[in-house]
Amino acid sequence: MWSIRAWQRNRILARNPVTPELWQQVLDSLPILDGLSEDELNRLRERAVLFLHEKRLTPLAGVELQPQDRLRLALQAQLPLLHLAELGWYRGFHEIVIYPDDFLSPQKHRDAAGVEHEWDAEHSGEAWLQGPVILAWPGVQESGGWEAYNLVIHELAHKLDMLNGDANGLPPLHRQMRIDTWASAMQSAYDQLDRMLDANPDAETPIDPYAAENPAEFFAVTSEYFFSAPDVLHQVFPEVYAQLAEFYRQDPLARLQRLQAEHPAYREPA
Repeated sequence: MWSIRAWQRNRILARNPVTPELWQQVLDSLPILDGLSEDELNRLRERAVLFLHEKRLTPLAGVELQPQDRLRLALQAQLPLLHLAELGWYRGFHEIVIYPDDFLSPQKHRDAAGVEHEWDAEHSGEAWLQGPVILAWPGVQESGGWEAYNLVIHELAHKLDMLNGDANGLPPLHRQMRIDTWASAMQSAYDQLDRMLDANPDAETPIDPYAAENPAEFFAVTSEYFFSAPDVLHQVFPEVYAQLAEFYRQDPLARLQRLQAEHPAYREPA
């Protein structure tokens, strides 16, 4: 059956082809996509092209975006949505602003006594409710591997979280998922991390201690690990991994383990 939405989609894709040379160049720079099937890569490429059509990438002075940079960013933004239906998961914002470096952001916090504290904190990314996503260019460049770091996925996880309103660590779950199961897994792991830092603020935590900042950051950091260090997340917080696998409908750990079994470069050093 003819559909104007499908026609518009195909028209955008036809008008914005990705050359084989550009595609291979970008794939070579993104180990995080290794092990995806040909069908998955084709779907990811199409969704990245549509993403770049829908969202404006605004580089500030000091940042020059080449076609490979734009595609590289878009592919990482779309990786979490790869197996989700196209339901406007990234609605509510139209722009990604790219700073040349980390930036100072004004912060507010009201303590238990009701006193409000204000300060400037250095950030590499921010996601605003009903506003843009802000990314620092060095963080974007460092993302894309299996090193437990991905600024793009981290900030866009906040946008998924905000689909229910203010970011609180609870994105809109699929119908078959249970909120109490999600909350139990996330809260238990969050509390464990929090207790560790309460006992020793300088403790070497199993995942980035920034995850203990609040439930929203816990969801963003664990989403980051889910795709960029699934083995670490699964080992430390298996129940959190299981919930994220249900939400994103992916299993990056299985993909990484296949790569480790098939490719010597992915095997742990002796």
